[in-house]
Amino acid sequence: MDNNLVENFLDFLQKDKKLSDNTLQSYNRDIKLYGNYLESNNMDMLKTSEDDIKSYLGSLKENGKAVSTVSRNLASLRSFYQYLHKTKVVSTDPTVNLESPKIERKPPKVLTADQVELLLEQPKCVDLKGYRDKAMLELVYATGIRVTELISLNIDDIDLEGGFIKCTNRTKQRIIPIGNLAVNALKEYMDKSRNVLLKDENDPALFVNVNGQRLTRQGFWKIIKQYKAQANIDVDITPHTLRHSFAVHLLQNGAELRAIQEMLGHSDISSTQVYAQMEQNRIKDVYMKHYMCFDIGGTSVKFGVAEEDGALLQKGD
Repeated sequence: MDNNLVENFLDFLQKDKKLSDNTLQSYNRDIKLYGNYLESNNMDMLKTSEDDIKSYLGSLKENGKAVSTVSRNLASLRSFYQYLHKTKVVSTDPTVNLESPKIERKPPKVLTADQVELLLEQPKCVDLKGYRDKAMLELVYATGIRVTELISLNIDDIDLEGGFIKCTNRTKQRIIPIGNLAVNALKEYMDKSRNVLLKDENDPALFVNVNGQRLTRQGFWKIIKQYKAQANIDVDITPHTLRHSFAVHLLQNGAELRAIQEMLGHSDISSTQVYAQMEQNRIKDVYMKHYMCFDIGGTSVKFGVAEEDGALLQKGD
């Protein structure tokens, strides 16, 4: 594999496409994995055919890779060969006619309001870490920001008097309002914890670890897992779970889909509509469980479940 070509491609993605470091690392892993496959089969990256790439994708499936992983690898190779074709390194793009495998989209995992409340209660404001963790969890649930956006926040990105944060993702910026609970948690963290944890007073990072450096993605994941276990919550929780919960709970409380789209930073409304579909399905399930309809002798009869004693109440139209 020509490492220079890969480096040039990654440099192009970083400078021209403005992709994040995590996305660049993903491209790098996918292309290196592909390069290893080619080397083990004595194949040349610049002479690869469509059938060769099909064989590679097939090998991923045979090795137990998920459909989503196979699809992502194809997307990485497609971008790579498009770049090689555009820069005239290869005369044809072997991925041009390949279709991505269909991915069965699973509904996002969402916590109940009680589970969220229980999780947010776990950090205790009795030490530096407790103040920081409380502020982070409150802020994530109050805004629905991504974990990368959370750890990228600087001190100038928050306005506690105005009650909002500025969230910058690549080249876009959005303003997200925050409620009193998050504002108060941030004030306490900044007054009683951040300046003590911070090693360099000129460091703009909002959230720092116990070594005084900007908190990492891995660090926040560990914090989530710690408090999940501490709260004895029996469902898997990731930073994105709080983002999903934020969106669904806003819908349940009457927020408009467009407003949620703006706060989440979705470029396409279809990404936000997933939450609306989830809520519609939930309401339908509740209806079917508590209010069933039958036709008896041509007459529509409704059976509703009485909450008080579980008895069936019959009503004719």
